[in-house]
Amino acid sequence: MAEDTLFAKIVRGEIPADIIYQDELVTAFRDINPAAPTHFLIVPNAIIPTVADVRAEHEPALGRMFVVARRVAEQEGLEKGFRLVVNCREHANQEVYHLHMHLLGGRPLGPLLVQTP
Repeated sequence: MAEDTLFAKIVRGEIPADIIYQDELVTAFRDINPAAPTHFLIVPNAIIPTVADVRAEHEPALGRMFVVARRVAEQEGLEKGFRLVVNCREHANQEVYHLHMHLLGGRPLGPLLVQTP
């Protein structure tokens, strides 16, 4: 079994969270430190540490993450658009090693990366 994570505890209801969607494959909940007016996370219920750990058997949950992103973005009134971000490992600043997708919106988000010389 993969190492237990903060997100796994949220999925199981052991840690309180503002869950906005949950089914047998994925859970979506509001980020406790939002970077935009709308910021929530979508996680597979099974622990997959990083994108680099994804296997073919994870396809149903990963596909569901995108369906849930669209559905919840619609419910949140993000018709002008939103951004999906998935970080992988330390150079991408992944903080919790349980694959997760950030959905951000509610204002113009600007360029994805700021160019540096």
